[in-house]
Amino acid sequence: MINFFSSVIKGAHSVLLTNPTDRDALFEAFNIWPISLMPGVNTLYNGWPQMEGFAQLPFQFKHCIGGGAAVQRPVAERWLQVTGTSISEGYGLSETSPILTINKADTEEYTGSIGLPLPSTDISLRDENGNEVGIGEPGELCAKGPQVMLGYWNREDVNKEFFTEDGFFRTGDMATVDEKGYFRIVDRKKDMILVSGFNVFPNEVEEVVAACEGVLENACIGIPHELTGESVKIFVVKMPGVDLDEEQIIDYCRDKLTAYKMPKYVEFLDELPKSTVGKILRRELRGD
Repeated sequence: MINFFSSVIKGAHSVLLTNPTDRDALFEAFNIWPISLMPGVNTLYNGWPQMEGFAQLPFQFKHCIGGGAAVQRPVAERWLQVTGTSISEGYGLSETSPILTINKADTEEYTGSIGLPLPSTDISLRDENGNEVGIGEPGELCAKGPQVMLGYWNREDVNKEFFTEDGFFRTGDMATVDEKGYFRIVDRKKDMILVSGFNVFPNEVEEVVAACEGVLENACIGIPHELTGESVKIFVVKMPGVDLDEEQIIDYCRDKLTAYKMPKYVEFLDELPKSTVGKILRRELRGD
């Protein structure tokens, strides 16, 4: 919807890559079309610069938008270095048609923020009891606006769970807001890991591991632990030809994460499970 409707409104040509990992099709598109606007997910922005010859393509970007999952700082910085264009994050869900917030188009560097609410969109961050949280405190992101769905079809039981009494849609994402009104996603509520009573957000751990030399992709989940309730496990995909072991990753994290956030287990995979748009599926790693 983002790509199609924005193109129609502006009278632009839209190029669809049915398989974004097809190097030949990707390079052909960049060599034929002066692509100026591109929305993508973190795994795409991470993977493309790893392709041989990608850095030599004739980039003509004016705006790159990240969404679908958190854009990691190491990924955004590498993308800027290779293409000369920063990634501006936005946020939304299928149930919100699909945008709620976005950063300004003139953003020149990675901020980690999902931006400001769209016009006529109200965002409320709430705790477990439905009370609004303060500046800088994490709360579930709840939204109301003309783009938010009215409810799931013939599922009144589910609608009671996903809508507040005052009509806000519960997204299931934890977020914070700063003094200037910019929102930042902390993580999915159901992905949060509880270690000895402390909350661990996988996004934070994944961003640290992503900066470790030799790591191509990674994903973090919580696994049961008899003493702490849960412990942190990292799944890692190594860059081709790189010699990397569990001890190196844990050592890298040791001075960058507090003790309870430290990965206790590391498992190497050839690839991570992803959705059709490239979003990493933690639920499959958990076996949900």
